[in-house]
Amino acid sequence: MERDQPHLGSDLTTPYLRKAPTPPGHEDADTAVIAVVITLVFLTLLTVLAVIGIYLYRNQGSYRTYEQPEPDTAPREEPPAKEKEEYFI
Repeated sequence: MERDQPHLGSDLTTPYLRKAPTPPGHEDADTAVIAVVITLVFLTLLTVLAVIGIYLYRNQGSYRTYEQPEPDTAPREEPPAKEKEEYFI
């Protein structure tokens, strides 16, 4: 009966895994790729901010209405001020 059941002890263990040897200079290439990507992201953000700034500067706009302007009138003269009356209760 023992022969019919497979031995599970060897199937559950994994062999010792070693890190694959990397070619010399490969780490430097990874660092260079990361630096280039970070630089490109920074330049892209800087360009977007410059374009937004130029757009906002050029399109400040002025308030235009198509209503008829009011005719110039002489300033209204206010009636003379009355003295304030005080009431004591």
